[in-house]
Amino acid sequence: MTSRRRRLAERRKACGFNQEEFAEAVGVDRSTVQRWESGKNDPQPWQRPRIAKVLAITAAELDALLVPDTYARPASRNSWVAIDSADGDDEFDALELARRVSASDVGRETLDRLEFAFDDLATKYPVSPPQDLLQRVRKHSAYVARLMDARMTLAEQRRLYVVGGWFQLLGATLHIDLHQDDAATARLQTAATLAQHAEHREIEAWCYETDAWRVLTDGDYKRALELSLIAQNLAPSGTSAEIQATAQEGRARARLGEGQETYSAIERVHRMSAGMVPRKETEHHYQYDPSKALAYTATTLAWVGDPAAEGYARQVIAKLAPADDVEKWPRRVASANIDLALALLGSDRLDEACDAAQRAILSGRIVPSNHWRALEVVKAVEHRQLPEASDLREAYQGLKALPEGAK
Repeated sequence: MTSRRRRLAERRKACGFNQEEFAEAVGVDRSTVQRWESGKNDPQPWQRPRIAKVLAITAAELDALLVPDTYARPASRNSWVAIDSADGDDEFDALELARRVSASDVGRETLDRLEFAFDDLATKYPVSPPQDLLQRVRKHSAYVARLMDARMTLAEQRRLYVVGGWFQLLGATLHIDLHQDDAATARLQTAATLAQHAEHREIEAWCYETDAWRVLTDGDYKRALELSLIAQNLAPSGTSAEIQATAQEGRARARLGEGQETYSAIERVHRMSAGMVPRKETEHHYQYDPSKALAYTATTLAWVGDPAAEGYARQVIAKLAPADDVEKWPRRVASANIDLALALLGSDRLDEACDAAQRAILSGRIVPSNHWRALEVVKAVEHRQLPEASDLREAYQGLKALPEGAK
């Protein structure tokens, strides 16, 4: 232990702390305290006020504890081998630089846990109320932000930027689900910035794809098409982001009445997704698989007015809600029932259409960003002056009255 670190350890002991107690008091791991006292790391600037407070010293006194001692050098009798005081630091500077490159207050284990936490939340997305997930995303995002000022290797910094970008992207998606547009915009911009710094084109592509979905739900189909094409251009070939952006292109083209281009997008989605291997018994929101292609096709065909939408919607419902159990995939089953209702209205099977719409709306699993899709069915039923119109409108009004966290 160098003498400067011995001074830090001595002050800690004088205050009655062992390493574990001191670590708890300043909010770090014991291993971090060990690195401080062994000379491997310096406390970060944001950690120092807390350390000074716990040790009952001023900031200046703490700095004095951490100042390295001057290296004593023997004088040389031969001037041509004499060590110049400036040049003599070269070796130390090189060693210190090497130490700093490998030193870290973040660590692989922390990053592994953050990445696991993101995957867990992205897997829970299809089956969880968005407000519940948003609380967890906020906590993890705040933790990532705190780590940004910590010392870390370049490889760890890139991993932190990447996982931070994923958390911001998921947060933006949840804000969109809850119709919180300003927060969604801020998170999308932050996610894109982190992705650019980390040179992670897939996250950047997902940002454009996510924004394409948002403007599509607002009725700006032309802008949705533009954003989905940008996302496809950014996304690495064969990635989930490329497939999902192609799916958004198809949806936008369906809304624009571009039938031939819509079917082309559908065919590309099926071709690209056919080779994707789904996670066993789970669905990750940012990992495409063939089962998603079914739901996407049902929606797109329903919007383009193709009767084939009925078959795809029924496949989704049968696959995800066996025996009428909608608890496994509540959000996607509700969406499929809306698609089914639209398809059945198109073929004049009115009673069945109203029944499917009622199931979707009464499930309470339609997020605010999808209310407009349910409203389309309600208005279509009202336009035809069906006897079920009043019940359906009442159910829809009840859906809109639900607290956001309960949806």
